[in-house]
Amino acid sequence: MDLSPIWLTLKLAGITTLLLLLIGLPFAWWLSKGRSLIKIIIEAIITMPLVLPPSVLGFYLLLAFSPQHGLGKWLHDTFDVQLVFSFPGLILASVIYSMPFMVGPVKSALQQLPASLAEASYTLGKTEWQTFRYVLLPNIKPSLLTAAVLTFAHTLGEFGVVLMIGGNIPGVTRVASIAVYDSVEKMDYALANNYSLVLFSITFILVIAVFIFNKYQAKGPIV
Repeated sequence: MDLSPIWLTLKLAGITTLLLLLIGLPFAWWLSKGRSLIKIIIEAIITMPLVLPPSVLGFYLLLAFSPQHGLGKWLHDTFDVQLVFSFPGLILASVIYSMPFMVGPVKSALQQLPASLAEASYTLGKTEWQTFRYVLLPNIKPSLLTAAVLTFAHTLGEFGVVLMIGGNIPGVTRVASIAVYDSVEKMDYALANNYSLVLFSITFILVIAVFIFNKYQAKGPIV
């Protein structure tokens, strides 16, 4: 079995998760503070990948970043950057597609924290960023871990969106889910089963680890 699709998938999931920790946490914090029309619209846009078919999102990303159209043409002509059928394009698509899995749990956890926590921090002279970094985040560790694992696991299983924008280029965009599909098309069910078992095992172990961690955080026995 060629392991390159597995390593490429793990690399994609890891980079996507790290980027969403950097992008998604401030976004979730901003969305958790009050309500406004612009926040509702942005939150709706972030949530769209949960309800849109992945192929639809992938199709529009393909149009947007195609070297022959709009933004993709500008990037290609100005910076000689092509995102379609490239690994950076997969990263961009994965960040957009998995963003609700990072933002949603963190936003909900921040909203459930008592307002007195932030108010006490401000009283002590801490800035909003210091309050977020050193007071609020440490109090939502289980939600942070859950969001990170969901993002990572969700990226492992992406298919439609990565196929549309990345295609099936060995060593470049051929991730494990596409390798499964490719193997089934060739009627090589044994190889498809091998790839599927690896993906299943990784995601199952990750989910079990999160449940155990959250159980210990709640100080409850595992029975």
